[in-house]
Amino acid sequence: MVEKPAKDSFYAWDGDTLVLNILGRPSAKRDVIGKARNGKLNVSVTAQPRAGNATDHMVLFLAGQFGVRVSDIEVVFGRKNVNKQLRIKAPKILPPAIARQERKRTR
Repeated sequence: MVEKPAKDSFYAWDGDTLVLNILGRPSAKRDVIGKARNGKLNVSVTAQPRAGNATDHMVLFLAGQFGVRVSDIEVVFGRKNVNKQLRIKAPKILPPAIARQERKRTR
């Protein structure tokens, strides 16, 4: 059962799986996880938005950022769209944008 996210939250936990809502930004100067806004985490990647290539590149980038294998990330929807939802199985690292939210949540 997916934990109900906080109002306007961009992520929730389903057991040990992190469910992330993302606003993807292809054709960026560098790969970077940005700030959350309007219930989505901004993630910029250098790949061009052609036939899902930017999403594939984003998954590869995020696998390194979360310390998981590429196969541990599932694109639930948005493979060819900027609005995406990903499921990341048992992330070993939480990037700063999420770690800050987790600290606030557990206080």
